[in-house]
Amino acid sequence: MTYSIKEMFYTLQGEGNQAGRPAVFCRFSGCNLWSGREQDRANAICTFCDTDFVGTDGQGGDKFKNAEALAHAIDSFWPISHQNHKYVVLTGGEPLLQVDDALVLALHNLNFTIAVETNGTIPPPSGIDWICVSPKSSADLKVTQGDELKLVFPQADALPHKYEHMKFKHFYLQPMDGPHIKKNTKNTIEYCKSNPGWKLGLQQHKILMIP
Repeated sequence: MTYSIKEMFYTLQGEGNQAGRPAVFCRFSGCNLWSGREQDRANAICTFCDTDFVGTDGQGGDKFKNAEALAHAIDSFWPISHQNHKYVVLTGGEPLLQVDDALVLALHNLNFTIAVETNGTIPPPSGIDWICVSPKSSADLKVTQGDELKLVFPQADALPHKYEHMKFKHFYLQPMDGPHIKKNTKNTIEYCKSNPGWKLGLQQHKILMIP
């Protein structure tokens, strides 16, 4: 299988339960809920995405002919002087359009702990160590259990109570970014205070201005 990667970089995880953890981010090209083209945004299932996942022209982006080639490219971003605590976040777009058993095995063979950030519409391969699902609008979830559910708030077609019965270890509400971020943050805080099964999730990398 050939993997299309928009970008790769070494940074700190900025969101959710793993926030602050050093990680290699590997962003896969493509998504099944939006083309990534602005002219298609209004009619997409997910209309609020703030990420460029089109093409392979970002830092470290390319097409990789097999799992081993991609795994070694990811490994090249990890500090060579610290070969423990290896952690990779497979994100997108929608990474599960491409992530498969071969890539999971290749990354584990290089001693990576593997996290995936997915919209939850595609079942993941086995062996992924940390699964974070971020539901989008009316899209049907195929992944209803995992480590973390991260719901961007508010979404008219994705209200929090719809997910509370699902088997996740952590439930986060993340204020929707954009022109109404202050209002959305205030409303998210109030919702979490009234519904203590939810935690406030912030995009710390944006606050700290790191990639």
